[in-house]
Amino acid sequence: MTIAMDQILEQLKRVKGPDLTGNIVDLGLVSDIVVSGDQVTFSITVPAQRAAQLEPLRAAAEKAALAVPGVGKALVALTADYKEQPAPVRSAPSIEQASAVPPPMQKRAPPQQQAPGTKAPVPGVGAIIAVASGKGGVGKSTTSVNIALGLQARGLKVGILDADIYGPSLPRLLNISGRPQSGGDRILIPLEGHGLKVMSMGFMVDEDTATVWRGPMIMQALTQMLREVAWGELDVLIIDMPPGTGDAQLTMSQNVPLDGAVIVSTPQDLALIDARKGLNMFRKVDVPILGIVENMSYFTCPDCDGQHAIFGRGGARAEAERIGAPFLGEVPLVIEIREKSDSGNPIVVSDPDSVQAQIYRDIAGRIWDRLTEERMLAGGHG
Repeated sequence: MTIAMDQILEQLKRVKGPDLTGNIVDLGLVSDIVVSGDQVTFSITVPAQRAAQLEPLRAAAEKAALAVPGVGKALVALTADYKEQPAPVRSAPSIEQASAVPPPMQKRAPPQQQAPGTKAPVPGVGAIIAVASGKGGVGKSTTSVNIALGLQARGLKVGILDADIYGPSLPRLLNISGRPQSGGDRILIPLEGHGLKVMSMGFMVDEDTATVWRGPMIMQALTQMLREVAWGELDVLIIDMPPGTGDAQLTMSQNVPLDGAVIVSTPQDLALIDARKGLNMFRKVDVPILGIVENMSYFTCPDCDGQHAIFGRGGARAEAERIGAPFLGEVPLVIEIREKSDSGNPIVVSDPDSVQAQIYRDIAGRIWDRLTEERMLAGGHG
């Protein structure tokens, strides 16, 4: 059944604007409407300062879209309009507030919070592992994909969730395009690449579309991509986390039953400082640290076959020893890894006999062993 755009707009005109005057269509707040199968995706632009308060407006628009004949799934995002918005005057947070709740997490919508110890499992998923980094540009997504494929090489059924709302990269890294279709009960069907089940915001919006979201919108989208997806039976789901330690990372670690976290860093001091922040964040929410991966550890010259420590070397190993976390391995800076990642053919599957592919498989094996140990310890204390 073809979904008519005019019917969507007509239903959305029933949703009042932020000040309960006019409607979101005539006010020009609706944009980026995309129809794929029985799924409708669009954005609603709202004032930046009021984004956290307008979750009911987003929910009303979603309900209106679902009323259109033929629509089985609606993904609605609030985007913040920063134009001509005066900077809000805020009093400085108290020491207690500053230490307990980072600014990005303050004034989040209460409905998104879960009580401690109530992280609901994801049906069919045996284990969930977060792959994180304290900063961007350290090769976290490339590492996530190759770790997932390394686990798959051990005979495990593996899925991967691209939780980087702002810069999803899995569609490119796995050479997947298209939009997820809806199955029964409005559940999304994940796409597949190289045998992995994959879900990413990159499937929902165009590559050039910028997303400017606040906490409530981030969690709503991440919840849909995690819990409203037909993952089937998986031994492990890898979550490629956004870089840093902001709202999305904290929200995921507080609301998702993570069985462990892997930290990716490069060897230099600045990257290690940021990696330490990410590690401490997971520890504060009682997520086991499965280990640290040092990426871009050294460069092997293709002409002289010599190894060059461009960013230094051994920093992540030393940091792991200092803080008592397992060191999972060194990944060299190799042109082939970058080229094969850019082409959507990760090195673990495109060149499985290479030294680099074996490094990733070894790291994946250590992660799985560490996860098994953590589960045995948890069972022993339970």
